[in-house]
Amino acid sequence: MARLLFADDRGVVYDHPSLLAAVRSGDALLRAPERPVPLPEGAALAALPGRLPVGVDPASGALTVLAEARVGRRRFVPLAVAATLPPGFTRTYLPAVAPAPPGGAPAPVLPQWAYTAAALGPRGPAVFALRTDRRRHWSPAAHSGPDLEGLVAERLGDGGGAVLRQLARCALEWRCFTAQNVFYRRDEGALPSSAACNAACLGCLSSQPAGGPPASHERLRRPPSAAELAEVAIEHLTRARGRVMVSFGQGCEGEPLLRAAEIADAIGRIRARTRRGSIHLNTNGSDPAALDALCRAGLDSVRISLNSAAPDLYAAYYRPRGYGLPEVVRSLGVARRRGAYVALNLLTFPGVTDRAGEVAALVGLVARAGVDQVQTRPLAIDPESYLRVARGRGAGGAPVGIRRLVAELRGARPGLVVGNFSRARGERARRRS
Repeated sequence: MARLLFADDRGVVYDHPSLLAAVRSGDALLRAPERPVPLPEGAALAALPGRLPVGVDPASGALTVLAEARVGRRRFVPLAVAATLPPGFTRTYLPAVAPAPPGGAPAPVLPQWAYTAAALGPRGPAVFALRTDRRRHWSPAAHSGPDLEGLVAERLGDGGGAVLRQLARCALEWRCFTAQNVFYRRDEGALPSSAACNAACLGCLSSQPAGGPPASHERLRRPPSAAELAEVAIEHLTRARGRVMVSFGQGCEGEPLLRAAEIADAIGRIRARTRRGSIHLNTNGSDPAALDALCRAGLDSVRISLNSAAPDLYAAYYRPRGYGLPEVVRSLGVARRRGAYVALNLLTFPGVTDRAGEVAALVGLVARAGVDQVQTRPLAIDPESYLRVARGRGAGGAPVGIRRLVAELRGARPGLVVGNFSRARGERARRRS
């Protein structure tokens, strides 16, 4: 059985000699109902400041807060331990934590990672997660190699440009795989395009208010021109190997639909030079008319993000300006009618996304909209920050588990793909009605 992990204030991780691992689903702490999987390559353990670990007494089955730990002669207040996952995995449970004792420093807001329950399994550290995409070209081992800095310097030495300079920062500072792919000349290459956004997502990776958690990326400062976007895209589509595509709408930017005219111009320039590869858009789906224009220009793949099919929970997280969930749903229909490959970027959170009512609403939306793929993406946010807006909102019902959610989605419609990565043209199954 999986044992409890805890850490000291230096970040050294220990396993408890007797307590078993507990997990969290929404607000509920419980004994782990499933076996964890070995810590995947590219995953990491992380200590959670200001949060005590919670385990399970194997004799009584009672939840136990570990308020003090002893290692050798040293006694200290332990910290809860979580894991962060590599691409291709979807977490099934949150780390079980309790507030630090009174008198100590208040628990800080955690940086924006998808914190996952961790434990010590039979073969070492383990996580409560589900492998949802096995495509090896997204492996962490294939990125951030020792040759990356040289490849970036070589491209920038040719003169670079606004897009390549932004991608160089993304590739080297923030380790963005799609940015790195531009310099590796392979697979999906990033095309950051927008400095503005019409939403204020709680978990935005590139813009946070004063007093909030540090943003994971620095947002693009100057939106590039259509010519600048097309130059990088043409180079990638004509010379890259593998599953070749370019994608607008990255973690380092705002909402690309706000620059639909420039992106449509860029797509026209791209397709005037090459028909190779796929042109993809990651978007919040806020403007169906703008999306329609991009599809008519030659966009062939769209991924639209949402956290819920319930309008109140959607609005509480995205905090949209000038649009709402109805526009997002209409955008799904526009992309479908224009023949684009349609994916949902589903931000998952154990104990919220897997509520019975939420599952039913999501499955219904996927079926009605004719979605081709659902990308299950663990929501990167301090769990307490999300629960504050999720409590009392969204479709009701008891959580059925993330594994059940994934299974229900897979049965939503024939041919539906559930995974974590966008599909290039050659990987897309023939669409069924």
